[in-house]
Amino acid sequence: MSPDLDLTAPASAAARARLRTLLDLDGRLFEAAAAWHWPGAERVLPRLSRAANHGVLWFASAAALAASRTPRSRAAAVRGLASLGLASLTINTLGKRSVRRARPVLDPVPLVRRLSRQPITTSFPSGHAASAAAFATGVALESPAWGAAVAPVAFSVAMSRVYTGVHFPSDVLAGAALGAGAAFVVRRLVPPRAGVRLPARSRAEVPALPGGEGLVLVANRAAGTADRVGALHDALPEAEVVECAPEEIADELEKAAARARVLGVCGGDGTVNAAARVALRHGLPLAVLPGGTLNHFAADLGVADERLLAHAVRHGEAVRVDVGRFAAGSREGLFLNTLSLGVYPELVRVRDRWSHRIGGWPAGVLGALRVLRAGEHPLEVEVGGEPRPLWLLFVGNGVYHRMGLTPGRRTDLADGLLDVRVVHGGRRPALRLFAAAVAGPLTRSPAHSAVQVNRLRLTGVAPGTPLAYDGEVTSVSGEVTLEKLPEALTVYRPLDTTA
Repeated sequence: MSPDLDLTAPASAAARARLRTLLDLDGRLFEAAAAWHWPGAERVLPRLSRAANHGVLWFASAAALAASRTPRSRAAAVRGLASLGLASLTINTLGKRSVRRARPVLDPVPLVRRLSRQPITTSFPSGHAASAAAFATGVALESPAWGAAVAPVAFSVAMSRVYTGVHFPSDVLAGAALGAGAAFVVRRLVPPRAGVRLPARSRAEVPALPGGEGLVLVANRAAGTADRVGALHDALPEAEVVECAPEEIADELEKAAARARVLGVCGGDGTVNAAARVALRHGLPLAVLPGGTLNHFAADLGVADERLLAHAVRHGEAVRVDVGRFAAGSREGLFLNTLSLGVYPELVRVRDRWSHRIGGWPAGVLGALRVLRAGEHPLEVEVGGEPRPLWLLFVGNGVYHRMGLTPGRRTDLADGLLDVRVVHGGRRPALRLFAAAVAGPLTRSPAHSAVQVNRLRLTGVAPGTPLAYDGEVTSVSGEVTLEKLPEALTVYRPLDTTA
C-alpha cells in the first residue's frame, strides 16, 4: 500500500525517491499494525481516541489535577493546557496546511477497531498525538510525578490513532514531536517556579523534627487547607495542627508560639505575614505550608507543597531570609513580599468591598476599571521638597526578576535590597502602568523608574493614603520609612529542592 502525499514544493528526483522509500516503509508499518493482535485493546483504544477529540480528555485531566488542591498540581495542569493550546494552534495553522496527506485506506483495519465517525482533515501530522504529547510533557516539566501518571494515557491516545486506522505511524511520531516541542517552548516563555538558590551564608541551624514533634501549625480554615494540612500531618504525625477561622489566626498564633519549638502556618500571604510577625517576636523558626491562592512567599522560597516542607522539617534544613519593615508615625508593619501605595491599594479596597457580592475575580476587574478611570492621582509625595503625583509606588522585599513572559519573581530572598519601582503621574494611567510592566528590569523610562536601596523615606504623604502590604491594606500619612531587616527570619526549606 502506498500512502498518498502531496507536497507543496517540487522535489528533485533523488529526494522523491528517498521520500517514496520512507512512505512505502510507513505504509508497511501501518499494515503490520493493522494485522497485529492487540490484546484487550478493542474496548479501550477506540473509546480513548474518541475521548481525546477536541482535547476533552485533557481538559478533564487538568480539572482532576487542579482538584488535588496542591500548588504544584495546579501549576502542572495550567502548564499542560498551555502546551496543548500552543500545539493545537501550530497544527491547525501550519501543520495540516503545509503537508496535504490523505488518510490511510481502511481496508486492512478490522471493523471492530474503526471509529464510527472518520475524520475529514488531512492526515499529517496527528493532532491527537500532538495534544497528548504536549499535555503530558507540559505536566511533567512542572511535576515529574504527575507527568509519570499522565504519560501512559498520552501514549495510549497516540497509539490509538494508528490502531483505529486514522493515521500512519509517521503522522503520530511527527505530531508527538511537535507537541513535546510546544511544551518546551511554553517552558521557555514561562519557566517553572523552581526553588531559588539561596547563598550558603543564609543557611540556618534549626531543630530536626523526624516525626514533627515540637511543630505547632496554625491553618486558616477559610483558605480551604484541609487536604494540605492532612497530607502534612500524615508525613509528620507528631506535629500539632490547629485549624481556625481568619479572625482567630492572630490569637492562635500567639498561643502556638508559647508552646512550640517550630511555628507552622498554612494559609495565604496575609496569614503567613501574621505568622512571621509572631515568629520574629518569639525568636522561633517558621514552617510555611502554602495554602492560599497565589502563595508568593512560599513559591519564591521553593516550598511548593507538603512533601518539600516535611522533608525540610524532618532533616532540619532552613535558611534565613530578609524581612521588610515600614513605619508611619505610630503605625508599623512587616512585609515578606511587596508593599505598594497608589493604584493597587485603591484596587484592593474596591475589590474587598464587592468580592462578597460578585466574587473575587469580577470584583478585581471592577476595582481596576474604577481606579484607572479616576481623574485624580491616588498618590502624591514630596521629592526634593516638591510635590509629585504618582500612579504607583511598588517596593519589593528583594529584587524581582522577570522570568520569560511571567511576572517578576525573586531568586534571592536574602539580598539585603528593597526593589523600588515608580510609575510617574500623568494622563492615561492604564497606558503608563502597561508601559512600566513591559519595561520590566529597565531602570528608567518616561513612565517608570526603578532603583534598589536598603532604606527609603517618603514625606508629604497625604492623610488617609492607603498602603497595601502582602495583601493587607492600612492607611498612612506624613512620613513613611521603609527599611530592610537582613536575614531576620529563619524559615524551613529543603536545601536540595529535588528532595
